[in-house]
Amino acid sequence: MIREFNGKRPRIAPTAFVSEAAYVIGDVEIGENSSVWPGAVVRGDFAAIKIGNNTQIEDNCVVHAAISQVIGDNVHVGHGAVIHCSRIGNNVLIGMNATVLDNANIGDYCVIGANALVPEGMQVPDRSFVVGVPGKIKGDVSPSQCTRIDDGVKWYLELTRLYREQGL
Repeated sequence: MIREFNGKRPRIAPTAFVSEAAYVIGDVEIGENSSVWPGAVVRGDFAAIKIGNNTQIEDNCVVHAAISQVIGDNVHVGHGAVIHCSRIGNNVLIGMNATVLDNANIGDYCVIGANALVPEGMQVPDRSFVVGVPGKIKGDVSPSQCTRIDDGVKWYLELTRLYREQGL
């Protein structure tokens, strides 16, 4: 469901896929080849949300923020994640059920592990691997993790294409 709020209607690229079972409202921009899956909520009512190109917001995620939020290109947000931060860079994997709180900033080529809690205001440098509650940087993203980020984005680009072609 795509809804206008306070005179602002989501702007969705023609190549993007938004499930009819997702809820996208307000000042939201979704880039080329990106996808928002069933049960996801992207709520641009308090502030603008910009989702880049080739980015996936999987099932049952919540994307919301008190200040403007940017989610970069080639980002994979796993099932059930809560994204309430300022910025997620490019080529990032956010694991299933991870939570990223207010004013946190995630650099490029980062991996946030499943169930991690990135605390309010945490600044995560490029190529960081974050796990735990509260989230802590445990090292650099490995070459195999970078490959996993790239592969996940590629798989979902194909899945997005198939869903669009089948009118889903």
